[in-house]
Amino acid sequence: MPDFTYEAMTSLGQKTTGTVTATSEREATLVLDGKGLFPLRIAMAKNQAAPSGWGKSVKGRHLATLYSQLADLLHSGVPLLRALDILERQSTNPTLQAVLRDIKAKVADGTGLAQAMGSHPRVFNELAVSMVRAGQEGGFLEDVLKRIAVFVEHQEDMKAKVIGALAYPVFLAIAGFVVLNILVIFFVPRFEPIFAKLAEKGELPDLTWALMGFSHFLQSALGIFTVLGVFAGMVAFIRWTRRGGRTWADRKRLKMPVFGKIYLALSLSRFTRILGTMLHNGIPILRALGIAKDSTGNRVLSEAIEKSAENVTAGQTLAEPLRKCGYFPSDIVEMIAIAEESNSLEKVLIDIADGLEKRTARELELMVKLLEPVMLLVMAAVTLLVVAGLLLPVFKMGSAVSGG
Repeated sequence: MPDFTYEAMTSLGQKTTGTVTATSEREATLVLDGKGLFPLRIAMAKNQAAPSGWGKSVKGRHLATLYSQLADLLHSGVPLLRALDILERQSTNPTLQAVLRDIKAKVADGTGLAQAMGSHPRVFNELAVSMVRAGQEGGFLEDVLKRIAVFVEHQEDMKAKVIGALAYPVFLAIAGFVVLNILVIFFVPRFEPIFAKLAEKGELPDLTWALMGFSHFLQSALGIFTVLGVFAGMVAFIRWTRRGGRTWADRKRLKMPVFGKIYLALSLSRFTRILGTMLHNGIPILRALGIAKDSTGNRVLSEAIEKSAENVTAGQTLAEPLRKCGYFPSDIVEMIAIAEESNSLEKVLIDIADGLEKRTARELELMVKLLEPVMLLVMAAVTLLVVAGLLLPVFKMGSAVSGG
């Protein structure tokens, strides 16, 4: 059981502090009452090890199932605490089971479900917490949970399509890299004794010289350290783009040829779908914009949307500042403008997200179809260079023998 630090008042009016072991804050309060102490402050010990599974994320498909089952249980009249207990006991995911146990304890202590979920940001994002809070306040929690489940399932399907489309090209790239290294490091050196005489005469073709030199470089300590340095540099660059250089990297992603357009469409589809879902569930537009802006996964877009929200605060429509930011296509802006005039913004935003995802799926499929033959051609060209570098001296020796 976890330890809780406390500050309490004795029956004589003196303050005292200490540590008590209990399953929850409520139980810790009861323990202190039993000792004749009036608790002023109770908190989990800072050095307390988190329960098994905390700090880890949970896969989207598990969360979608959780939201859907919780909605079904609540809709059937099962009390929230009992529903959480049922879901905890039947969960097969250790992380989710530990999180549900903690949420159940917090709810039993009088904490709201949204607040209890918010204490696990690695599992429940701000979107889910905000929608649950709105559902609790508006009395439509079951409907909100169903919508979150549908949304998470949709996002997981989209992610699976993207990963599935890129899996084969990535496999080709890795396979080509491995084959090239095997050829250059292990296969090419076996031909050096055969080409020794041509090398002494200075008649070895330039392509073969370059191939031999590259092979020696990769086998040397300098080559090994260079390769390791390149990998270390890539890791350092990736970490930098996730921290200090995030804004720079996000701006470059939007400007990439071909990929940038697809990346932008996916980001905007997430934003419009989340914003439309939150507006449909009664969340005010300014609050919804503040949450939905981070769903783009791009700081440049988030900052542009945040500035647009400031203009909405000043009384302007949403469409005009989105048009001025320069990242939203004109057709999407026009649809948003008309939706605002007809008071159907939440429905149109969902339609925009559907359209963007369908269009992106087609573009991604076309790109992958073109990428696969390009990767094969690159692999064939590299292999041809290696083979040509090895066969040119053989042809040269053969012509010399026949001429002699």
